[in-house]
Formats: sequence, C-alpha cells, structure tokens
Amino acid sequence: MSRRTPPMREALPMLGRIVRRFRPHLRSQRRLLLLGLLALLAEVALRLLEPWPLALVIDALAASAAGGRPPGIGMLLGAGAVLLGVVAARAAASYAMTVMFALAGNRVLTQVRAELYDHLNVLSMRFHQSRRTGDLVTRLTGDVGRLQDAVVTAMLPLAGNLITLVGMVVVVLVMDWQLGLLALLVFPLFALLGRRSTRRIVSVSRRQRRAEGDLASLATESLGSMAVVQSYGLQERLRGRFAAGNSTALRDGVQAKRLSAGLERSTDVLVGAASAIVLVAGAHRVLAGDLSIGELTVFLTYLKTAFRPLRDIAKYTGRISKAAASGERILEVLDQPAEITDSSWARPAPRLHGHVRFDGVRFGYRPGLPVLRGIDLTVPAGQRLAVIGESGAGKSSLAGLLVRLRDPDSGRVLLDGHDLRDLTLDSVRAQIAIVLQESPLFATSIAENIAYGAGREVGEAEIVAAARVAGADGFIRSLPEGYATVLSDRGVGLSGGQRQRIAIARAAIRDAPIIVLDEALAGLDPETEAEVVEALGRLTEGRTTLVITHDMETAADAERVIRLVDGRVVADGSPARVLPGARA
Repeated sequence: MSRRTPPMREALPMLGRIVRRFRPHLRSQRRLLLLGLLALLAEVALRLLEPWPLALVIDALAASAAGGRPPGIGMLLGAGAVLLGVVAARAAASYAMTVMFALAGNRVLTQVRAELYDHLNVLSMRFHQSRRTGDLVTRLTGDVGRLQDAVVTAMLPLAGNLITLVGMVVVVLVMDWQLGLLALLVFPLFALLGRRSTRRIVSVSRRQRRAEGDLASLATESLGSMAVVQSYGLQERLRGRFAAGNSTALRDGVQAKRLSAGLERSTDVLVGAASAIVLVAGAHRVLAGDLSIGELTVFLTYLKTAFRPLRDIAKYTGRISKAAASGERILEVLDQPAEITDSSWARPAPRLHGHVRFDGVRFGYRPGLPVLRGIDLTVPAGQRLAVIGESGAGKSSLAGLLVRLRDPDSGRVLLDGHDLRDLTLDSVRAQIAIVLQESPLFATSIAENIAYGAGREVGEAEIVAAARVAGADGFIRSLPEGYATVLSDRGVGLSGGQRQRIAIARAAIRDAPIIVLDEALAGLDPETEAEVVEALGRLTEGRTTLVITHDMETAADAERVIRLVDGRVVADGSPARVLPGARA
C-alpha cells in the first residue's frame, strides 16, 4: 500500500519539524542568524523607502505640468542622491543578509551531516543489514546536500520576501485600503491554483529521491562486485536495471521541473492580472483626486515587490518539496534508536585478563527464530578455543555477542566476571581484536590502515613492530612507497595473503588480551596460508583466542574445540575428542 503523499501545506510543517530537530545546531549559529535577521529587517525598511524619492519627483513634475512651480535642480539632485543612497544601502544590507544566512545555513547543515554520519556509525548491525548501503550514502551526501541547497538558496530568501510582503501590505492598506484589498484578492486565487500543483510536486519529489537512492544502491553493489559482474557476464542485465532506474529518476525529475515551471508561469499571469486591475482602479482614483500620481507609482512599485514572494513560492516549490522529502529521509535515520548503547551505570573496563563466559545465552536475529539456544561456555584466560559447526550453527553470532555488536535476548556475556552491559562499549571493544576472512582495508596508506587498529595515536616504531608480528614488514618495504603506499578501495592490488597480513598487523597493534579469528584462513592457497598461520601464531600467543572455522586442520591447532549444532554446544573438549566425526 502506497503512503499518502502530503500537499505543500504538510511539506512546510515537515521542514518545521526539521528545524526543531536541529535546533541545537541553529543555536550554535545564533550570532550569525541574529546579524542576518538585522540585515534582513534593514533591507526590508530600505526597500519600503526606495520608491518615495521617485514619487516626490513625479508629483512635483505633475504639479509643474498642471501649471505649478517646476521642481528645482536642488530638489532633483537631492532626490537622486537619496535614491542612490537608499539603493546602495539596501544592496549592502542584502549582501550582508545573504552572506550571514548562507554561512549559518552551510555550517548548520555541515553539522547535520556529521551528526548523521556519527549516528550511522552507532546504529546496530541489525539496522545496517536491513538497509542498502547505496541508499544510506545517498542520504548522507545527496539528501543533506539537497536540504542545504534549499535552505541557502530558497528558504532564507523566501523568508526575507515574506517579511517584505507583510511590511508592504501594511503600507498599501494605510495608503489606500480599498485599493489594497483589491490587490490582495490574488492571494486566495494563488492558493487555489497552487494547491494541486504543489501536492503533485511533493509526490514526484519523494518518488525521485527514492529512485535516486535505489540507483545509488545498485551502483554501489555492482561496482563493489566487479569481479563477479564480469566473470558471470552480468553487464547487460545490470545495465538494464540501471537504465530502468535511471529513466525513472529522470522522468520524475523532468515532471517535477515541468510542474514547477507551470506553477511559476501561472503565478506570473495572476500577478499580471492583479497589476492590471490595480492600475486601472488606481488611475480612476487619481482622476477622482483620491490618490496622487506619485502615490500610485509607489503603490504599483510596492505591488510588484509584494507579489515577489508569490513568484518565489512558485519558483522554489520544487526545491522546498525536495528538501522536505530529503529532510524526511534524514530524520528517518536519525530517529532510529541505537540498540547497543552504554547503560547509565556502565563503567570503563579495567585491563582485562581475557576470561570469557557465556551464561545461558539465547539470541536470534528475528523474534521466534533463535540462533543460539542457551549457550553455557567458559573460556579461561589465554586459552585457544576453536568453534566449529555447519553454516548457520551460530559460530559468528558468538563472536558478535563477544564484541557486543549485538546483545543476547537472554543470559549474559561476561569478561573477567563483568557483564558486558555493565562496561562501556569503547572500553570493551578496545580490548578485543578481530581478524575476518575478508578484513576490509581502507583507501589510505598502509601505515594508517595498521594504525587504525590502535584506536589512538601511534608512532612509526609501533606500526613497524605490528607489521613484523604479522610478517608483513618485508613485502611492505618492497613496495615503491613502503608504508606510505596508498591502497585502493578495499586493498585491491594486493594479494589475499598480503591483505590478510595487514589486517593481522592492525589487530597486533591493538595489543588486546582477546583475539577473534573468524574464518581468517579461508580462501588462502597453501603457501600463503602457512605464512598467515605463522603470523596468527605470533599474534595470539598468550591471549584468549576464539577461532571460528570450518577447517579441521585449523581447529586441530587449538587447545580446545567446541562444536555447535543448531545453536547448541553438542561437543566440548580436546581436538582429539571432538574432531573425529566432525564435518567441515
């Protein structure tokens, strides 16, 4: 069932909700916003004053034409000087307003992007596994950028014009309330005209943002799996999917532009009709002696300026609607609760010895579908434990609970007798190092990739020492730029063994009492595997180690082996006792 699409009158409250949500960021820029507001008020006052020198000259010339005394050169020069001064001052105020508001808006939205990125980093694995990476990247970059563009180039100018509108409406009603009411008849007509168009623009904008998010997800997935795409000849199929999504985004974008352009032109016609009516009625009042020619000139000038917000509403409807849709997508992520957080009583963990205990742990990724069913397991400090079992038996779930990527549905996970939920996340994770089957490397230097494991500033000597533990120092130094070599995305260009040894170095520099090896040897050729096994031996010496593996030879090197079947420990003991009969 499709979600009901709100009209513009609901898109604007959405922007109000966004403003309230980001009020702390706005508060940090209150000085700039206050200065911008003062400049805006000055600009409005000067805009109200601008037509009056012209009105005085026109009235003087009209009086002269009727047989009165002609205006002197001093009066004309004075009026010209005043007009020039008002225009120059208004330009300066407008410039200051634009700069102040733009600077404040950009700073606020930069903080919003940082907040969104930080929040994504603390959301649970459950959330990330249910979302497409490309769509999240689009929210972080494209949606924040679109909101930023709308705030700086549409909403702030529109706010200024609305204040100008209020000021000018008050002045024209004071000057001639009958003529003023006649001019104001255009506003309900504009509301009726814009209601249908804005509803459709908001609807199309939401569809367009959704299509762009899907497109980004498809591109991220295919570009990140290029070897599979080319090996299986998926180019044509993926090209078709991308072309379909691209066409959808294009069609929605063109439709939004067409609707916005139609609303703008319709508004121009309305404004022209209102100006014509006021011109005719105003001229009649001038002939009747109720209004001077100069006052009519001021009235028409005000009318033209007062209708500018209507044009801007039509012009910026598309941007504001897209901003509302983008802001809605941003808030949807920010409103997601972080499931794994520090409790109010959590305290930093002391330096751990590495005693691990799973006490009656039950866990499932979905309600009613348990993965671990009452695990009771104790691992003494310094022991090397291999965890074997079929795929889906719950091996990696144990590791995830130990690092507290997830919390058990019931039971406890304890380190040195401390329930993990009683310790702060950072202090626990800082004492656990992980080496995965595919340990991702970042697109930065090898030295920085290794240093990331420390969680603190480290020197070159520590980085080199960690690389030597991993057996990586030799091949790193053989690279043209050594430790300064910048890796491509995910370490493409290095062999599997080289990438794995850099990952081991990253774990080694952490100097953690607990090590988790999750299929760390899978997919390596025998020669490379021997090198990595030797490096892992140096890494795990004297440390509590969980070896999650399908490989019986790897498990045989452990002091103790447990076998999981359907989320339960069905065998526990020495390799000689457990491994016979176990299948990889």
